[in-house]
Amino acid sequence: MDLRIGLTQTPRELEVQLPDDVSQDAIRAQVDEALAKGGTFWISDRRGRQYAVDVAKVAYVEIGSPEDDRRIGFGG
Repeated sequence: MDLRIGLTQTPRELEVQLPDDVSQDAIRAQVDEALAKGGTFWISDRRGRQYAVDVAKVAYVEIGSPEDDRRIGFGG
């Protein structure tokens, strides 16, 4: 599963590939809790690397699955 976090004042987004056993509901609950509390949101990717995000800088969060269709080009 993929997690994308858009940050304010930067054109790039943070993309983290989460372990396959993580549910979207669990990640959403963690993000909601971090945004409500403020401070720093910590997340680990499938290789065990950890990322810290200052929740005051979060513009948006996208939670998705790598199995989702990613269409590129001119197709319908």
